[in-house]
Amino acid sequence: MNLKFLVVDDSVTMRRIVINSLKNLSYDNFVEAGDGREALDKLSADNSINFVITDWNMPNVSGLELVKSIRGDEKLSKLWILMVTTRGVKEDIIEALNARVNNYIVKPFTPQILKEKIDQIVNV
Repeated sequence: MNLKFLVVDDSVTMRRIVINSLKNLSYDNFVEAGDGREALDKLSADNSINFVITDWNMPNVSGLELVKSIRGDEKLSKLWILMVTTRGVKEDIIEALNARVNNYIVKPFTPQILKEKIDQIVNV
């Protein structure tokens, strides 16, 4: 399966970590966004994106708002979404799952965890 990732995080360093992890997992097709608003712009401009990896805490449009916007848009609602965030309390995880993220990772993470979560999402 050919996955094209949109990596969304306001931290350039964290985007690099995620992208390098994806490269190590032999994925090579991705675009980046610095916040949810930029992510929505990229999604409307590029309909080949099929997997979103997003942080939660970002300026302008948060990751949670991004998830809700994607799920509320008929053209985008089938995208796979993985939230990668420092927010690890149970209530936050439940809120994200209720917003219909496909999976959730608490930072820091290893490439192996990233691979497992992607595989869980894609192989459902």
